Amino acid sequence: MPEEHLSIEDDDLQYEEEILRNPYSVKCWMRYIECKLSGPAHALNMVYERALKELPGSYKLWYAYLKQRRKQVKRRCITDPAFEEVNNCHERALVFMHKMPRIWLDYCQFLVDQCKITRSRRTFDRALRALPITQHHRIWPLYLRFVRSHPLPETAVRVYRRYLKLSPENAEEYIEYLRSIDRLDEAASRLADIVNEDGFMSKGGKSNYQLWQELCTLLSQHPGSVRTLDAAAIIRGGLTRFTDQRGKLWCALAEYHTRSGHFEKARDVYEEAIQTVTTVRDFTQVFDSYAQFEESVIAAKMETVSELGKEEEDDLDLELRLARFEQLIERRPLLLNAVLLRQNPHNVHEWHKRVQLYQNKPHEIINAYTEAVQTVNPAKATGKPHTLWVSFAKFYEDNGQIEDARAILQRATLVQYTHVDDLATVWCQFGEMELRHENYEEALNILRKATAVPARKAEYFDSSEPVQNRLYKSLRVWSMLADLEESLGTFKSTKAVYDRIIDLRIATPQIIINYALFLEEHNYFEESFKAYERGIALFRWPNVYDIWSTYLSKFIARYGGKKLERARDLFEQALDGCPRKFAKNIFLLYAKLEEEHGLARHAMALYERATEKVEPGEQYEMFNIYIKRAAEIYGVTHTRSIYERAIELLADDQSREMCLRFSDMECKLGEIDRARAIYSYCSQMCDPRLTAGFWQTWRDFEVRHGNEDTLREMLRVKRSVQAKYNTQGTFLVSQRLRAEGGAASQDAKEPVDEMQALEQKAAVVAAEAERDKPQMKEKILFVRSEASRTELAELTRQNNPDEINIGDDESEEELEPDEVQLEQKSIPASVFSGITED
Repeated sequence: MPEEHLSIEDDDLQYEEEILRNPYSVKCWMRYIECKLSGPAHALNMVYERALKELPGSYKLWYAYLKQRRKQVKRRCITDPAFEEVNNCHERALVFMHKMPRIWLDYCQFLVDQCKITRSRRTFDRALRALPITQHHRIWPLYLRFVRSHPLPETAVRVYRRYLKLSPENAEEYIEYLRSIDRLDEAASRLADIVNEDGFMSKGGKSNYQLWQELCTLLSQHPGSVRTLDAAAIIRGGLTRFTDQRGKLWCALAEYHTRSGHFEKARDVYEEAIQTVTTVRDFTQVFDSYAQFEESVIAAKMETVSELGKEEEDDLDLELRLARFEQLIERRPLLLNAVLLRQNPHNVHEWHKRVQLYQNKPHEIINAYTEAVQTVNPAKATGKPHTLWVSFAKFYEDNGQIEDARAILQRATLVQYTHVDDLATVWCQFGEMELRHENYEEALNILRKATAVPARKAEYFDSSEPVQNRLYKSLRVWSMLADLEESLGTFKSTKAVYDRIIDLRIATPQIIINYALFLEEHNYFEESFKAYERGIALFRWPNVYDIWSTYLSKFIARYGGKKLERARDLFEQALDGCPRKFAKNIFLLYAKLEEEHGLARHAMALYERATEKVEPGEQYEMFNIYIKRAAEIYGVTHTRSIYERAIELLADDQSREMCLRFSDMECKLGEIDRARAIYSYCSQMCDPRLTAGFWQTWRDFEVRHGNEDTLREMLRVKRSVQAKYNTQGTFLVSQRLRAEGGAASQDAKEPVDEMQALEQKAAVVAAEAERDKPQMKEKILFVRSEASRTELAELTRQNNPDEINIGDDESEEELEPDEVQLEQKSIPASVFSGITED
């Protein structure tokens, strides 16, 4: 640069001298530049130019210089010549800095800001060629943003294709751009490629199914734009690939044909979908879409007719479409049932529903039943498969085709059911059908055939054998055969059936009772008793209870007291090993027998045994019966030992009640002392706070029959019992009192919240503790009586025939037991024997 253009000021001399000494030192030049930052731009640029002339390979100088030059033109118009000077400066820098990506990025961004599209694109291409491939990822985002910002789709597509060769994982971004510029054909092709690529990982976090769904949506909604792909084949491929989303894919395929204008193909697709989907969700999606399709076609047809005028062909076509739509709506229950049956073809309940849907259509009903019995496998069936055969036969029977019904039931007996009871039901229905048509002999023959012993016997629960070999042990068939034999057969044949049931050991207690009653009706009393005995040998407690109860009742009704010893043996056998739960009725029946036909003492001994053998909850009732019978037979005095025994064995509540009854009896007998002793004994199990009724009863007793001393003794006993319970069970009693009090007052006042409830409980506990606390008086601890002296005096004033009259004018002090009144009296003179008194 010429010397006349250099303007060196006085402050620059030191920097100039330093540069002369060290012209290749970057630090010296940077200090000089920092000094010039506040000066004019041309002077600063001159220093940068001089520095770069000496150090053309310094990245630091070039970066700072270019940044400064861009800053200087930032506020100017892009048509200013200064921009071109800055561009030239960047070009000169790139001669040396062509491997620096930051220089390229800044230059490209500077050109983009100048709206120089072609120059920018070529500069991006030069940058990609100049930089190593490891640094291309810094250039591409800016490059792609640049091509997307201008309406140049062809350029952008070519740039994106180059970019995807380097980064194929960003194909989704390219697809979105293609959809935005309406190049759907290439977008669908690219989307199909990434869907078929197993190792593709979506940067948006989409699954392979979501990408496939996008492809199907693209193909179905834009059939005219996508021509390079076979949309129908792709969507059908998804049906086999994504079996849980078949409903959406079928709808997409139908929509593709609809938008293509192929309405009949769309209708065929809907029909195929309805006949193949296996879930209710998919069926609902397809059916709703199908109905909407039909509605839209009808609406479009009606609009066309209204615009162009009506013609006969248009009316017929419209009526055809309306009829087709109505049929579709009517078919919905059947189509839904078909879906459920495809889901589980062995669902018996759904087959019955299908038959009901074909009401008043006999041919369809027959076809449905035929398909059902051929399809349902009893081993896999949900429900009872034999009901299909029975209902099928019933349908023919209701329509008067008895022979066809027989043929169906005959085939039903050969089916390999999983449970013997299913086959037994079929045979029983077979017999009942014959009975309904009054073919009694045929019904008997059918059931005899069912109960015949097969060539190969098998146990009832042996699942390895077919049910036909186990049917002969089915109680259902034998029971029906026994009923038919009783009604239609002879005594001998009926007895043989019952004996066979017992021999096979499949009888129930009810079968035994029925057999015995049958024999009794025909006056074979001993045979009926033998039947009872055989039943007793078969069963154990508690199943044998009904047999014993019926047997004993019938035996007593038959013989009464004629065979007393035999009856006693039967009762003893029944009671041997009898559980407590069933002992009561047998004991009562036994005791009644002894009372009516035996000895009274034996009856009393039985009642005594019964009180020990029955359940604890029934002992109180048993003692009541015992006492009543003893009083009727021996008199009330004989019941004293029974009362004592009951009081000893029963629980406290029941013993308390028994004591009250015992004492009441003694009062009626005039044994007041005995009654008082019973009250005293019972008081030891009566807490005054819980059993106030007992103490009131004793108090009333003492008022009627006692005196002041006995009343005081009662109050003393009450205080001692209360003291005992205060020390032994205060906590438990207080808990029970609070529970009872809370239940009683719950309706009166509900606590606002849990905190208030806790405070109320705390107050109750504190009051009880204060009441139970012993009071201090003259250093003597005692328990205060609940009755005051005034109350005692009032009680003594009541009429009592046994009371001793001691006068009404005595003061209260005379009633104190600890004070004795002394009376002074003069001594007779004869006592002193003539000695004069001093």
